[in-house]
Amino acid sequence: MTAPAATRGAHPVRQAETLGLWLGVLGVAIFAITLPATRLATGTAEQPQLSPWFVTLGRAALAGLLSAAFLLATRSPRPLPHQFRHLGWAVLGNVLGYPLLLAYALRSVTASHAAVVTALLPLVTAGVAALVLHQRARLGFWVCAVLGSALVVAFSLLRGWQQGHGFSLEAADALLVGAVVAASVGYIHGARITPALGAERVICWVCLLALPATLPATLWLWPTQPVAPSAWGGFLYVGVFSMWAGFFAWYRGLALGGALRVSQTQLLQPFFSILAAIPLLGEPLDMVTLGFAAAVVATVAVGRRMPAGN
Repeated sequence: MTAPAATRGAHPVRQAETLGLWLGVLGVAIFAITLPATRLATGTAEQPQLSPWFVTLGRAALAGLLSAAFLLATRSPRPLPHQFRHLGWAVLGNVLGYPLLLAYALRSVTASHAAVVTALLPLVTAGVAALVLHQRARLGFWVCAVLGSALVVAFSLLRGWQQGHGFSLEAADALLVGAVVAASVGYIHGARITPALGAERVICWVCLLALPATLPATLWLWPTQPVAPSAWGGFLYVGVFSMWAGFFAWYRGLALGGALRVSQTQLLQPFFSILAAIPLLGEPLDMVTLGFAAAVVATVAVGRRMPAGN
């Protein structure tokens, strides 16, 4: 017996949404290492390594060179004139705003402190998606989004208290809030043109457009003082993966699964960061971490099943 046409049509859509969700998770896992890798690259105020400006512009220049090679190898067509506006917003948000503000903040606060504020990224991204892409969700979705964000914030506060760092508002918090807004705007504008250009070409054109500025600036800012090998390792990671390869999965995931829903996989990012920090920064893993992670995964799963219409 042949399935109804509506059922046959719904199945590929569901498959695409599921694939988009998993690509989003992959992108989040790649981006999660950005926090410890950036901390390794910049060092601290007491023991500085690479400057935040060098890390920001250098990682974009490295990604820009990789992008140029990719676009030439694939003979990618030039973006259409109306697409350059979205590419420009992605440059401002993802190439300059987020990494620069994050790098400066991590000079003066711990990664755990930063995770408290950046945990709001999924909710902010969903809000930007609703405004820019005119995507709508019912109240249940927003309840899950707020609950998941609250769980992540509570977890980060608890970790900070357990480690004796505490949590109080300081200048770095304003930088982190700015980083969250910048990243959200860049994500959504990149996702807006992903169906037309393709995920790989979006981030490649974003990095290539910035290359005439980022490459000379990187050479000019090249460090003259000795830099630890671990700092160079962190720099290479944020240049190759955080700034380039991670977006291959992330932009495509946002486009396939819906930016509003896939953005909620970012709730997992603090926990991926903690797992990465075990070998990179020597931080321990405990059952409290696993318990909060399970609760956040549950809110993401429930939120994904909420209807998208009004």
